[in-house]
Amino acid sequence: MFDGDCIFCSAFARFMSRFDRAGRFRFVVAQSATGRALYVAHGLDPDALQTNIVIADGVAHVKMDAFAAAMRAIGWPWRVLAVARFLPFADWIYDRIAANRYVFGKRACPLPSAALRNRLIG
Repeated sequence: MFDGDCIFCSAFARFMSRFDRAGRFRFVVAQSATGRALYVAHGLDPDALQTNIVIADGVAHVKMDAFAAAMRAIGWPWRVLAVARFLPFADWIYDRIAANRYVFGKRACPLPSAALRNRLIG
């Protein structure tokens, strides 16, 4: 799940749709009914949109754990970026970026690629 209004979140979803060659991931815009329900199901406020959620192998991950799980899942060479989870204050850094993500504007990114549109849920 990703914030469809955030340029960083949308860019990450486009990145994942491009490099997830096995097609393991599907994408849900957090603002959709499905996205809101999944936020609630994982104990998160669907109005705050504090984090992306990555569900890999049946386990929900948030913040830097979400990034790391996604990088591990798409394989080499991206797998090495999963070590970012172990950076000191990784979630604190994630929170600072998330809190300021609209500074660069909402919906300032291009529309989803055809590859991403085909993998959107809800």
